[in-house]
Amino acid sequence: MIALASPSLTTRIASERLVLRPPRASDVPELRRLLRANAAHLRPWEPAPEPGQDPSSLTAIANRIARQRRDWKRGDSYALLVTLREAGEPIVGRVNLGGVLRGAFSNAYLGYWIDEGHQSRGLMSEAVRGILAFAFGTAGLHRVQVAIMPRNAPSLRVVEKVGVRREGFAERYLRIAGIWEDHVIFAMTSEEWAARGA
Repeated sequence: MIALASPSLTTRIASERLVLRPPRASDVPELRRLLRANAAHLRPWEPAPEPGQDPSSLTAIANRIARQRRDWKRGDSYALLVTLREAGEPIVGRVNLGGVLRGAFSNAYLGYWIDEGHQSRGLMSEAVRGILAFAFGTAGLHRVQVAIMPRNAPSLRVVEKVGVRREGFAERYLRIAGIWEDHVIFAMTSEEWAARGA
């Protein structure tokens, strides 16, 4: 098997309204502001932090970005910030291809979130299309999977708009906000992506 070179940490994926790019250390203050402003909005959809930990602290964010950049270089995951194509490219969310496995599986798990004030504008659908193009192009993956809680209507709309195929239902799949939650499983393969002319 031929090993793929890891995509560059200078990767930029531009779409009509967005630019997706890997996080950098200089993003820490802006990400902190965004995460704190969206704490209540994101809390129902994320794993609960360990007692005494603040995932929106400057140290936690800096450590997370350093880890994401190391994982990117190793090809283990690809985190991309979602920024607007306007002056300063303000950050409005994140998309992530995590748990990348090569070999016979050649799969990654897609996750995403967007600032509450930027919901319902089609921005996350645009971002997901961008990261799927990256997954099946530059990253050379064969399959991308996403798991969504049945009550997360905005996330379900994103995969429906993008055309990601529903595969099944997983009971008590992930522990989210302290509760083992059921998830609907969706996936897309590189063949499906190519067939769409994407």
